[in-house]
Amino acid sequence: MKTIYLREKESLPPHLSPSALAVGFFDGVHKGHQQVILTAQRKASELGVQSAVMTFDPHPSVVLNRSVEKAKYITPLKEKEQIIENLGIDTLFVVHFDRQLASLPPEDFVESYFISLNVRHVAAGFDFTFGFKGKGTMHLLPEYAQGRFTTSTIEQVSDEGEKISSTRIRRLLDEGNVSAAGQLLSRPLTITGEVVTGDRRGHTIGYPTANISLNHEYYLPKNGVYAVTVNVGNELYKGMANLGYKPTFNGNKRTLEIHIFDFHRDIYGNVVRVHFRQFIRSENKFNGVDELVRQLNDDELKTRRLLK
Repeated sequence: MKTIYLREKESLPPHLSPSALAVGFFDGVHKGHQQVILTAQRKASELGVQSAVMTFDPHPSVVLNRSVEKAKYITPLKEKEQIIENLGIDTLFVVHFDRQLASLPPEDFVESYFISLNVRHVAAGFDFTFGFKGKGTMHLLPEYAQGRFTTSTIEQVSDEGEKISSTRIRRLLDEGNVSAAGQLLSRPLTITGEVVTGDRRGHTIGYPTANISLNHEYYLPKNGVYAVTVNVGNELYKGMANLGYKPTFNGNKRTLEIHIFDFHRDIYGNVVRVHFRQFIRSENKFNGVDELVRQLNDDELKTRRLLK
């Protein structure tokens, strides 16, 4: 997959192939988003053109809401890019979202980001809006197209009678319900990070851990202990994770530590992918190391049963 970064008024790459385009922010690339992307992919096959996805960076709230300095993402851009590539898309357009883009009239947005990119078909969700104050809608898009491209509007995708949305997934993560979030994503919630040096306390109590450097852009689930699987290179291992502040040891920094079962390699400096499978328990403060170790033994037994 080729990724092309775009800013308003910058010159476009030459000789862009015609494409069928899925457009949206797509945080999480959940089942609803996948319907939009796969619709564009099918249309690309019908028309004999490239498949493409357009997303935006940063989140519009960072630009339009002065109280938001940085957004938290279910899938930060690099994570999103990898998922979209895995769906078999040919080209990803990443449009820089700024005040200039936000102020574009809808017809100018269409000219700059659909016509100029040689788009032959646009697929988007029913609630996608574009242009100044979101005045452009999927209902109006055929009017702006003026016959130069066709459109598909994907209606609401639901699960158990409720709309699948990034907001719903964030709510589940706030509850620690990573298994339900994973169902809506069609894959486990995944955090990618480098293994860095921690306080090495786990080695002294029989539970050595890999301390994962946390990217501040991730929208993390609530603090607690989780059953996880971990990609180290091309190998997948089972384990349990603690996300939180380690109150037993008076920690003041939020950390993600992974105890990988039956694993004895030194992986400092490696980038690993942690897949959250199931919530085990909330983070607690224990009355000393012995009580903590007893709880960790229970956590391990429960986690091993869950991950059989």
